[in-house]
Amino acid sequence: MKNKRYLRMLNIIALGCVLTLLSGCQSVTEKLSGKAPDEAPLVEVEPIPEPTPEPTPEEVVEETVEGCYRSELTGEWIPEELKNQRPIAVMVDNETFALPHFGVNSADVVYEIMNSTANDRITRLMCIVKDYNSVEQLGSVRSTRPTNFMLAAEYNAILLHDGGPFYNDEYYAKDYVNNLSGGFARFNNGKSLEFTEYITPEEYTNAKGKTFDGLNKRIDDAGYSREYNEFYPGEHFTFSTEDYKLSDENETVSAKNVELPFYHNSSKLTYNESTGTYDYYEYGNAHIDELTGQITSFKNVILQGCSFAQLDENGYLIYNVIGQGDHGYYLTNGEAIPIMWIKDGETAITQFTNTATGQPIVLNVGKTYIGIVPDDTWEEVVVN
Repeated sequence: MKNKRYLRMLNIIALGCVLTLLSGCQSVTEKLSGKAPDEAPLVEVEPIPEPTPEPTPEEVVEETVEGCYRSELTGEWIPEELKNQRPIAVMVDNETFALPHFGVNSADVVYEIMNSTANDRITRLMCIVKDYNSVEQLGSVRSTRPTNFMLAAEYNAILLHDGGPFYNDEYYAKDYVNNLSGGFARFNNGKSLEFTEYITPEEYTNAKGKTFDGLNKRIDDAGYSREYNEFYPGEHFTFSTEDYKLSDENETVSAKNVELPFYHNSSKLTYNESTGTYDYYEYGNAHIDELTGQITSFKNVILQGCSFAQLDENGYLIYNVIGQGDHGYYLTNGEAIPIMWIKDGETAITQFTNTATGQPIVLNVGKTYIGIVPDDTWEEVVVN
């Protein structure tokens, strides 16, 4: 009897626990929903949607021209056979007595650089020419300065000149330097001897019967490679494949006229609406290439403010092109943006960046003028 009563008590206790638990569950449900469990609505679970496949990007077909490639100096299509050929960098006299120039319009890039602090800061041109075999006559040729060795190295170019001050001596010995000095063709043009020397790709015999070796033979005799060598730093510029306006992406200033503080020749660049290029003027006149009869013009203009060190009382100088600067403009299609520049070493490429964004500038396809303006006259640069 005792065991039966004990089991009956356990059953009663167990039943009470179950009822208590059920009551507790109902009270929790009621607190959450305000309804008894049997009145709670069914919750519809939305099906997980199938993932949307990523759109397949349209295949980008690179434009090609049979037998050609895009020039690393202009972005233009040129013969494939030129792809590995090194350019030349020719020092061209820019005095009035040296005019007219021959072959300057064949240059892919033209630098204008103060050559001396004397003679109203006279300038010289350094012409970077890729397809030099197509240029019948280029010059006239004059002496170089130390700055030009470091600029020519940016293109792995062979520097062509006629002498220079002894300050050049340490650069002649540099392993990255290939240069030819003097001995180029002399033309009987009725001028003083210093204005008669020109580059010719092949052998030339003048009216006096004097024969001069052509440039190709001079390069081979010097033991220089005509193709890019181990000192080639790579492509100098980045080009847009489509013509664009700077104002599409940047705050710009009008750049229809440029006046440079090169006092000797008063260099100017004027935007030509009909051609979309900048025409070059000096000594108050349009610069005409005697070889082509055409005005010298550029799609891109880069102005680089740079300090310099005068080397002696004769006006010889060297620009401080290794370093960096925040004075500069990039001009194309009648507009300009401020730029900065940096060059890390003698053979390093000068990098030009958009001042506002810090991004490298992108050039339009075509020829480029680079004017290196002394920092002490930068405020005299006119761009409007």
